[in-house]
Amino acid sequence: MDRSTGIGLVLIFILFFVWAQFNNSGSDELTEQQKLEQDSLAKTSPQEPAIAQKPDTLTGIGDEPISDSLRQTLVNKDLELKFGIFANSASGTEKLDTLENDVFVVVFSNKGANVREVELKEYQKIIQEKKNIEKKIPLKFMNDPKNSFAYKLPLLGTQAAAVSSENLFYSVEKTAQSIKFIATASTGGRFIQTYSIEPGSYNIAYTVSIENLQSAWNDDVKEIDLKWDNYLQKLEYNEDFEKTYSTVYYRAVDESPDYCSCRSDDEAIVDEQDVKWFSHANQFFNSSLIAKSAFGHGKFTTRMLSDSSENLKLVTTEVKIPLSPANPSFAMDMYLGPNEFKRLRAYDVYLEDIIPYGSSIFGSINRWIIRPIFDFLSSFIGSAGIVILLLTLLVKLALSPLTYKMLLSQSKMSSLKPEMAGLKEKYKDDPQQLQVETMKIYREFGVNPLGGCLPMVAQMPIWFALYRFFPAAIEFRQEGFLWATDLSSYDVFMYLPFEIPFYGAHVSLFTLLWAGTTIAYTYYNSKMMDMSAMNPAMVYMQYLMPIMFLFFFNSFAAGLACYLFFSNVLNIGQILITKNYLINHEKIRRELDENKKKPKKKSGFGARLEQVMKDQQRIQAEKKAKK
Repeated sequence: MDRSTGIGLVLIFILFFVWAQFNNSGSDELTEQQKLEQDSLAKTSPQEPAIAQKPDTLTGIGDEPISDSLRQTLVNKDLELKFGIFANSASGTEKLDTLENDVFVVVFSNKGANVREVELKEYQKIIQEKKNIEKKIPLKFMNDPKNSFAYKLPLLGTQAAAVSSENLFYSVEKTAQSIKFIATASTGGRFIQTYSIEPGSYNIAYTVSIENLQSAWNDDVKEIDLKWDNYLQKLEYNEDFEKTYSTVYYRAVDESPDYCSCRSDDEAIVDEQDVKWFSHANQFFNSSLIAKSAFGHGKFTTRMLSDSSENLKLVTTEVKIPLSPANPSFAMDMYLGPNEFKRLRAYDVYLEDIIPYGSSIFGSINRWIIRPIFDFLSSFIGSAGIVILLLTLLVKLALSPLTYKMLLSQSKMSSLKPEMAGLKEKYKDDPQQLQVETMKIYREFGVNPLGGCLPMVAQMPIWFALYRFFPAAIEFRQEGFLWATDLSSYDVFMYLPFEIPFYGAHVSLFTLLWAGTTIAYTYYNSKMMDMSAMNPAMVYMQYLMPIMFLFFFNSFAAGLACYLFFSNVLNIGQILITKNYLINHEKIRRELDENKKKPKKKSGFGARLEQVMKDQQRIQAEKKAKK
């Protein structure tokens, strides 16, 4: 192929590309024009839904419009195709009704017979106004217009072979404590949704039922589909933190509760078992459905939304409802309220497990030890901060025998400083041998160098449990203490004029106090103990760890930082009192000298530890020899 031919092919390609783009543009313009015309038809009144036909079919000959009667006839035909015997219930005017008791107000719509809003009277939402001023407003949720709650009714004679319940308009029968929504068919059949409340309860007794629909029902269908799309709203001051505690939970019959991921998009399918309940849960509030019998197999999904979204996540539940002319009614409980342990546990279906206390031993510690203690203390102490202080004190008292043994062990090692000083001088150029000889000294005087680890090991399950307890327990939500306004979220002592990566734009004083007392506690301990045998890197790490954790705890629940700060203060006080007033250091030295005179029986652990050190010493010697 010569040069001219090549240039010609390139020009043909360019012309073809331009032509294709022009045609696509023209097609897009035509499509957009058709869309605009169809949208204009969709703006008809609720009583006159748009017709699924080409726009020009609604005009007569030439430019003359069709008559009102013909238009209405076409509308009716369209409704009959879409809604079958419920065509008459497919148009109307939306109206709102409420049910109210002493704890909540629930707003319903006659379109779809759905919940449109819930207001909790005993809870509020904090918003931040200009200049970082906090303001409390009524707490409302389930009021996002994008939410959807729809049953698919399998009716004959419709285009889609099903009618969506959320597109129907219902007549309303209401009393002070209940509301009944009725969609009436042209045959006299009815689809009914009934809601009933009781004083002092967030529970709604909810029933769906059908009447006289045998002639239009698809006999092959014994279950109907329920799909619930729920955009979880931002209800807490710390939105990023709230997102990590929000998802959809569910429980298959005879199984433990489970949930979708809180940190990424996720999907779970239960197709071999029935489902007892499912819950769309925020950090401290939830909307749940509990079947009196059981739902059919379920599909549960959670989808993360962008940080700029007005919502946290989209959670979706799809389940089967055993409803048919042979089984015309299905009863449920709908819970719309706070994640209060006792209220949820009263259902006796493990619904309380939606509270993210943690799993395994840590969740058990929170549910059956820490929570009851906190509830007991709160019953006669009004300040959550004082309750945290007393909880810290109780933990310290429970661990005081171990703490005393730790301090006694430290005092024994401190009494051996003269012997250790001699070893350091003798083996200053051989750290491996220094460690071996140090262990010999400890064994010779009957000192256990690991005796100081027991209290720390014993406290670790409590620390891990409290890490989950404070952000999960609604009892701390918006509970203030000193400068903190919400112990379930971070405390703000001051705002920064800029944001520090991984730290934030605020300063948590409880976190600073915890870090400062941790460093002070570490420094004091290092003075009481011989640190010469410890790796220098580990010595410095003791001081670096609190500084590193500043970046984590700065945006964590203030209740945990408060607990850790109180714990450090009590630790320091306990050490000062025990070492200065309870431990006789002269007596300890006499006991050590007596232990030295006794015949020694090497323990299995001590022998293994010494053997490990000797092996390390041998390996190091071999490496030096090879060099």
